[in-house]
Amino acid sequence: MCVEATPPPSGRLTRRGVLAGAAALAGTMAAAAPAAADGTGTDTAHDTRRAGGRLLIRGGSLLDPATGAVVEDAAVLVLDGIVHAAGPHGSFTAPRDVEVLDAHGRWILPGLIDAHIHLSTAAEARDAVRKGATSARSGSTAFYQDIAVRELARHSPALAPRLTAAGVFVTPDLGDTVLADPDLTPLARLKEGVRSAEALRRVVEVNLARGADVIKTRVNERAGLPEQDPLTQVYSHEQLSEIVAAARRRGKGVLCHSYSEQGCHDAVTAGVRSLEHGAFVGERTLGEMRRRGTFFTPTLTAIAGLADSPDPVLAERGRTYLPVLKRAVLAAYELGVPLAAGTDSSGGTVRPIGREVELMRAAGLPALDAIRTATTGAARLLGLERTAGRLARGFAGDAILVDGDPLADVTVLKQPVRVVRAGFAL
Repeated sequence: MCVEATPPPSGRLTRRGVLAGAAALAGTMAAAAPAAADGTGTDTAHDTRRAGGRLLIRGGSLLDPATGAVVEDAAVLVLDGIVHAAGPHGSFTAPRDVEVLDAHGRWILPGLIDAHIHLSTAAEARDAVRKGATSARSGSTAFYQDIAVRELARHSPALAPRLTAAGVFVTPDLGDTVLADPDLTPLARLKEGVRSAEALRRVVEVNLARGADVIKTRVNERAGLPEQDPLTQVYSHEQLSEIVAAARRRGKGVLCHSYSEQGCHDAVTAGVRSLEHGAFVGERTLGEMRRRGTFFTPTLTAIAGLADSPDPVLAERGRTYLPVLKRAVLAAYELGVPLAAGTDSSGGTVRPIGREVELMRAAGLPALDAIRTATTGAARLLGLERTAGRLARGFAGDAILVDGDPLADVTVLKQPVRVVRAGFAL
């Protein structure tokens, strides 16, 4: 049975209501304000300036991940949420009315980016920011809560990371997610699930009409469910190509949950923007990723977390997969495949993005390049290379202060002493 070939819903007519409903699920009504007319989630300077703070971060060692340069006794001036100046203390004059944050004896870095996280509540969004993730990309939510979190961040940046929203998962079994939007409910009667070209396009179109910035799908089953086999493939190359094509028609990219080498290869050659997890990705596929510029978001934190599971199947899976994934990360790095850090936090537990940087370092990346996976590298993946990942003039006023030199010990990133979001010191 196929889904009727009806046109996608009008986002302009329904987005306000959908955002309000999602906001209620996320624990806030901040998203009831209308979204951008084009439905994109790209954060603009205008959004940040509306709600940004005025702050001078004074003293400390400022690290620029783009160049590796360190400025001692530095200063960063943020006006209306945007970096106005950054450099040696005394190299510019700050207005008298700005708040001052003393950073002496500490290191100053741009706010970190979690390129794969599931934020379904306002509490989770606040927790992510306080743990250093001032920007993030959603790995999907069940009822469009991530779109509401994105709007919350635009109006109240201290409460949520700048978020690239993925909407709902394009997966064979939507489960209760068919209730996320009336236009998804016809899919509930499909005996084989969301597999036909029409059904795949329907989910993509509904997501984009609701304002999703990217599309999330899968090629393999889940590692975090003991009854599933992560090496079992659920979508073919042709089905993945349908999803990618539907997203590209609206200028959007696709991130793909994956584990097996064949699944990874099918996803990459279908044209996904980034490969998620990818524990068993092989040299053949990594070479294809390098040629295409496909990003690798390995979510080492999530795989490492499986090893601590009380479930023996998941614990063994974590112990087995983690060393394999670390080798894949190092192979990707050595081949020049772009890497992005993501924790895959979900279910109410937000892991610090600094933990992913720590595991990137443990996989063999030099400290600076490990830091780049959560700054400049992740910013490129999210299309924020001129907004996030650095503390330079014109960039967002997001920063973290840490006790210790992250180039000598990246573990200091797991516990920021202070976080600055859009010029507000938290």
